[in-house]
Amino acid sequence: MMRFGALEAGGTKMVCAIGKENGEILERISIPTETPDITMPKLLAYFQEREIKALGIGCFGPVDLHPESKTYGYITTTSKLAWRNYDFLGYFRDHLKVPLGFDTDVNGSMLGEATWGLAKGLDTALYITVGTGVGVGILAGGKLLHGMQHPEGGHILLPRRDDDPYTGKCPYHGTCMEGLAAGPAIEERWGEKAEALSARAEVWDLEAYYLAYAITNYILILSPQKIILGGGVMHQEQLLPMVRKKVTEMLGGYLKTKELSQMESYIVSPSLHDNQGILGALKLGMDAYGDRR
Repeated sequence: MMRFGALEAGGTKMVCAIGKENGEILERISIPTETPDITMPKLLAYFQEREIKALGIGCFGPVDLHPESKTYGYITTTSKLAWRNYDFLGYFRDHLKVPLGFDTDVNGSMLGEATWGLAKGLDTALYITVGTGVGVGILAGGKLLHGMQHPEGGHILLPRRDDDPYTGKCPYHGTCMEGLAAGPAIEERWGEKAEALSARAEVWDLEAYYLAYAITNYILILSPQKIILGGGVMHQEQLLPMVRKKVTEMLGGYLKTKELSQMESYIVSPSLHDNQGILGALKLGMDAYGDRR
């Protein structure tokens, strides 16, 4: 039985797992994301103690995904200063000596859903995570979209709604999608964490507005066959139906497709029980092993 390593490297925690080719996760642990000198040896020890054929990594970013680049595998302009310009992939390349697959964490989630979840068999789909930040993974032409770097769809600029005086949380763009709609923005705008605001309808009406505004633009530009909305903020059960309704209103009847006529199956929650990220990392490792054979 071939065993593959999977690492979902997040800004708060690192999830390490061992899995099989059929997507079965055999074991996993979670390690806090501290500084590289503390965290990286713990990750390495976990995988060194297990016989794996390859390791797939879905990493928080931004990251350099171009193999010909001198900084391929680096975390680049992250707000987590200890990890800025850190050679994340190189650390494992130097110590593990197995094939390595590497992509963003949200692309990993998209890949997980495309391999074993709701996006399986589709040509074009989006995975959007709304939590401490906003990330967008894009499947286009049946492949993860990279381009000159990788999509940063969480940082598209949005106009503030007329009744919203909040100037935004993002240190780079102020009122981008992340700056207006991520968890820290919700907390700063309203003075409480999102989970304490469940009963306040005005909070979620505004949140749904910004998410729908961005999603409407994604639909018009990318024409995805399915949109998957994950992340901690989306645990508010009232939010998804509100987003669907506002997207329909914002599209204004301009597009007529089967998918848009069935909004409940078009804009959806993740299907892999919060395993989409680690399963995507597993598939990155499997693909890296296949490429080396």
